Parts: sequence; C-alpha cells; structure tokens
Amino acid sequence: MNNLLTVSPSPHIRSPRTTSSIMATVLLALFPAALLSVVLFGFKAFLILLVSNLACGLLEYGWCRLTKIKNTVPDLSCFVTGTLLALTLPANFGEWKNLWTIVVGAFIAIIIVKEFFGGIGYNFANPAITARIAMLVCFPDLMTATVHTNLTNPELASGATPLGDIAAGKAELLPDWVQMFFGNHAGAIGEVSAFALLVGGIILIASKVITWHIPVSFIATVGLFTLMTGTYPEYQIIAGGLMIGAFFMATDYVTSPDTALGKVVFGIGCGLITALIRVYGGYPEGVSFAILLMNILNPYIIKLTRKKAFGGIKI
Repeated sequence: MNNLLTVSPSPHIRSPRTTSSIMATVLLALFPAALLSVVLFGFKAFLILLVSNLACGLLEYGWCRLTKIKNTVPDLSCFVTGTLLALTLPANFGEWKNLWTIVVGAFIAIIIVKEFFGGIGYNFANPAITARIAMLVCFPDLMTATVHTNLTNPELASGATPLGDIAAGKAELLPDWVQMFFGNHAGAIGEVSAFALLVGGIILIASKVITWHIPVSFIATVGLFTLMTGTYPEYQIIAGGLMIGAFFMATDYVTSPDTALGKVVFGIGCGLITALIRVYGGYPEGVSFAILLMNILNPYIIKLTRKKAFGGIKI
C-alpha cells in the first residue's frame, strides 16, 4: 500500500529501449550500405569506414577522459557518426595519403559539433552532416572528385556523377536507372546504392526507431519539385545523398521535431532546399546544406507545431 503513495519525478512512462540499443539498430540499418560500399569500391571503402569509426571512437573516449566525465563510447553514437561520415565520402579518401583528412572530419563531428555543445542530446546540428560540409570547404578537390565503382565499364563512364551530368545538361550520359538503383555509378561510397539505403530505412521504420514522416515528405518533395521542373525526378530520387540523408540524417532525434506535423514540415523544408540547390544552384547536390539549414530552424518548427497540453496554454 505504501508503494502506491510514493511520489517520484517524471518521467513516469519508461521504455526498455536505451540509447545504445537505438544506435545499435541504426548501425544494423547502415550495414547493407556499408557492406555494399566495400563490394563496389573495394579496400579503399573499408579503410574509410575503419579510420572514420576508429577516429570518432578514440576522440570521444579522449574527450571523456580529458574532461573527466562518464565514458559515452558504449552508447555507440560515436560509431553511428563515424559510419555516416564515412559513407558520405568518395573512395579517394581511402588512399593512404588522404586518410588523415578523415580524422579532421571526425574531429569536427565529435569534438566541435557534439562535445563542445554538451555531448549527445545537445548538438545543434547533425555532426556527420556538419563535418561533411566542413570537409567540402577544407578539401574541395577530394570531396568533388568523381570515383566510379569497380563494376563500372570505363568505356561507358561519363566522368561525372549522375547529378553532375544532370546539372551540366548531359542527361544522355546518365547510366541505366536499374543499375544505378543498385549502386553501379559514381558517387560517395555509401550513397550510390539507393537499394541498400532503402533496406536500411525500412529497418529503421519497422523497428520504430524513426517514423515515416521525415523520409517520405523529404523524398516526395524532391520528386515532386523535380517532376514539375522536368529535371529527371527518377534519377534525382536515387542519386546523391537523398536516401541516406532522408532516412539516417534528417531523422536525428536531437535536431529534428518530435511531432508528426513538425516532422512533415521539416521534411518538406529539407526537400525544397535540396531541390532548389540541385535545380537552380551552382552545386549539383544540396542534401547536406538542406539538412543543416533545417537543423538551425528546428527550434522554431518545434515551437510552431508544439501541441497544447490539455488545460494548459501554448507557449
């Protein structure tokens, strides 16, 4: 009887799901894309994944020791960041002379974006996305280099990514859509296979780690906008970083809304900015910039779409 009168602070509804279990599910969902990246790009892709994850893990562990806080490496979030960062890099980063640049990206993601703002749960933007943009500024030649998969016929290779061909008005050089869907084209090691990323996205939705609102509204907005502008929507949807961005980066708990309406608004905003950059901008890809901009706007979206508590007032 006394237990019934015990008063305790919130939360009163608890779940057996932990941060580490959520991150483990995300890593499982990323596994198809990571595995296929090694199949398509070989040992260089393996090196990129290895160095990125080692760097992120060691940097987070070192920060915890330096600041004398609890070791957060076991929650696996640093390895999610490391894997996402690796999968958004071209295969030329896997050359021995370029491996140090991956460590720079890991430092930006883990130390500057994540730890400087208080660690997991306090970052203002997605660490992997921010690091990728920083690396684009610091290492533009490496980030924009065209690297084809091991399966690509050199005689048929156009010398650019599909989005680059569309932006340059060379649609006749676009690869076969089906082959492109499974990853046989130029691009970042983990972004080329829409199929592998779609499988990962389905795993995340089926396991209820994410909901459908952001990915569907994000991808649908890009598809609708490029359909209206006649800029090859079937290729725009499966090319570049749209799939990995929509399922794995835009859905980050900390930097995206927590209501259904807010998620839809967030996804539409990401899709619109991505499509505008791709169609009218001077850069063929816009996913990273779109997600970062919407991360910054996230607090305002949350405020505008927050539900009013019963009997309370909306603040």
